[in-house]
Amino acid sequence: SGFIPSDMMQQQPYTGQIYQPTQTYTPTSADSFYGSNFEDEPPLLEELGINFDHIWQKTLTVLHPLKAADGSIMNETDLAGPMVFCLTFGATLLLAGKIQFGYVYGISAIGCFGMFCLLNLMSITGVSFGCVASVLGYCLLPMILLSTFAIVFSLQGVMGTVVTVGIIGWCSFSASKIFISALAMEGQQLLVAYPCALLYGVFALISVF
Repeated sequence: SGFIPSDMMQQQPYTGQIYQPTQTYTPTSADSFYGSNFEDEPPLLEELGINFDHIWQKTLTVLHPLKAADGSIMNETDLAGPMVFCLTFGATLLLAGKIQFGYVYGISAIGCFGMFCLLNLMSITGVSFGCVASVLGYCLLPMILLSTFAIVFSLQGVMGTVVTVGIIGWCSFSASKIFISALAMEGQQLLVAYPCALLYGVFALISVF
């Protein structure tokens, strides 16, 4: 015992407890991480930019040319409705024996780019390409009526010419009305309606011939 240090002889008695580390991480629940409840989350279609209420209001604005256009709704890059209308227009041409899907989308792209450049030169605020494509696509709806009429009746006559000119005027008037409302271009509707009439005139030629 003379060779053993005194501090080793005086050991604390074992109390039967082991070392337990303190818990510094507090797990977070799913509600605190993702929100209080999932009812506060917006609908999936709204997150994707598809609003059926706005689509319906835009469609009614096109079908009712004398109805005032809501500039806040029309100045949106909604392409769900225009894609459906372009596909429907191509389908009605297909029922008439005309496979023109490539021409429909090609002319649409060129026309949207031309109107985009023109409106940015004419307006003070400017406009996005998506907004131009959305408005021109929605105003294609009366042209679908013309192509549907061409399935049953021939448009290569006096009555067909009158109906075609009326549809072109309907489409161009609706598009120009929406553009001047969304871009605050008062007094310039005729200037905007002319290039729109040229674009929809090409679609009318596809429907007639």
